[in-house]
Amino acid sequence: MKHHSLFKYLAPIGVIAAGIISAHAEEKPIIHDGEFEFVKKQHAQKWAAQDKEIEAKLANIREKNDGKRPNILYVLIDDVSFGQMGNRAMNYVMGIKTPSINKFANEGMSLMRMYTEPSCTPTRAAFLTGRYAVRSGIKEVKVALVGEGLPENEVTIAEVLKQAGYNTAHVGKWHQGDIEQAYPHNQGFDYAVFPLHQQVQLSLMTKECADANNMFGFAPHTQTSEFDLDSKFRPTGLVTGVEAVAGGKAKEVDLQPGEEWTQDHYVKMNYRYQKQTLDQLDKLAKEDKPFFLQYWPLWPLNFVNDGEENTTLNGGFHAEKLQKIDDFLGEIFTKVDELGISDNTIVVLMADNGLMYHYAGTSGLSELIYRGGKTNHLEGGVRVDAFVRWPGVVEAGSAAGDMVFVSDLFTTFARVAQATDYIPRDRVIDGIDQTALLLEGEHNGRRDYVYIYENDLLRSVVKNEFKMHLPAPGVPGAAAPVYNLYRDPREENSHIGMALWSGASFQDMVKRHMMTIKKYPHNKLGKGAPYEGIENLRPESIEAVKTFTSWQ
Repeated sequence: MKHHSLFKYLAPIGVIAAGIISAHAEEKPIIHDGEFEFVKKQHAQKWAAQDKEIEAKLANIREKNDGKRPNILYVLIDDVSFGQMGNRAMNYVMGIKTPSINKFANEGMSLMRMYTEPSCTPTRAAFLTGRYAVRSGIKEVKVALVGEGLPENEVTIAEVLKQAGYNTAHVGKWHQGDIEQAYPHNQGFDYAVFPLHQQVQLSLMTKECADANNMFGFAPHTQTSEFDLDSKFRPTGLVTGVEAVAGGKAKEVDLQPGEEWTQDHYVKMNYRYQKQTLDQLDKLAKEDKPFFLQYWPLWPLNFVNDGEENTTLNGGFHAEKLQKIDDFLGEIFTKVDELGISDNTIVVLMADNGLMYHYAGTSGLSELIYRGGKTNHLEGGVRVDAFVRWPGVVEAGSAAGDMVFVSDLFTTFARVAQATDYIPRDRVIDGIDQTALLLEGEHNGRRDYVYIYENDLLRSVVKNEFKMHLPAPGVPGAAAPVYNLYRDPREENSHIGMALWSGASFQDMVKRHMMTIKKYPHNKLGKGAPYEGIENLRPESIEAVKTFTSWQ
């Protein structure tokens, strides 16, 4: 069991479950970044009055649902740029069809300015912890063995909700590290099925991908490598998919000792996760407790033609799987409706970052509106589609231009679940409670800024419609490029002279941010031996760990 300093601030579970809010939130307020506190001072009275109205609305919603707090289903799609989901016009531009996602978008609110981190691992950490990824040390994507992961002392949204009496489950991509403390069943989830690594291992590092000429240098049948001296350079023996429950060990499934991982295994894994998500919905809907279920599909990332008929005009191997994911999500949304829980279930669907532009063209996905993609701070890397459905609460067919950051979901989910008191008070929480935006609609958001990091380097700052790319070391702030994102969404025509008025304000924003970091330093990345806590390691996986630890 994890032991956190926040426990001294927690109210008994029964108190929260009974709907009685303890005084801890007032005694120990949530610590936010300096920029939020600066803005909050300008709206404190208005927001305080609105919060009382929001509490009354939430209480009324619970009363209509026999006192039960809402279920939460969070679906996070991998590497899909803004405009590629939920928009019929863009469907025609791209030559794909996503009718299920389009229908879902029309049934709720479209968050038109959702920001993420620039790549999948940091975005997932930012959501899970409510903090910029740099604060928890989860700053970049890793491929093979690293002996690192989400630190044990980070507090995830699953832990917050579980403390408040929710059942919790995770299905699909995780990618928060290969050490035991970082596994989802050790980070607040009652049930977890997930791959240890990600799609580079699962779909790129295969003979089928090499034969498709989408990867070179890994598969031995594609080149002789006759001058190689280091037989350990190419990663081998990696654990694939595991399953586990809280308090237990993980177990690898669907790969036997000595068996080679193939694209067929990957396809079966995707179908397995889809089925397990539907099974979890069936199971969780029958329980007395509310549930938090997150489904993080591996598709649309896919790097070969699977041999099935491609039903898109586009023909790309990512585009085809985005269309397949649309079918999957249609099944899931229909299941929620058929179970009779849709009116009391918040469903959020979004992407984790922009497209994997390294495969633009062949993948079938393209930048569309914003320039850039996965791994960079440009809008194309961090602006994504996001939709929220909560029938009778969130207005159907609505849209909001208010700025939202992925960490805001952490705090917002906690608010609607009556779990705010379980948010830790000993660290910075970047997530801002956006419940008012969901319940009251556009112009009720509480964020007008976001800091964008690439790894641990602060690369740009967004404020309102303006974005400053931070100058290189030694370059004065007055020379930093500033973009108007409404007039120049692709960040191609920077302003310096016309935006000189903003330079000092942007520099003040950075100073407030850095002052907060100085007061509350970043957490250290979790460290440990890879693959501990997996009960049936294959001999080749044991050998991989020995190789890794031999030089550590």
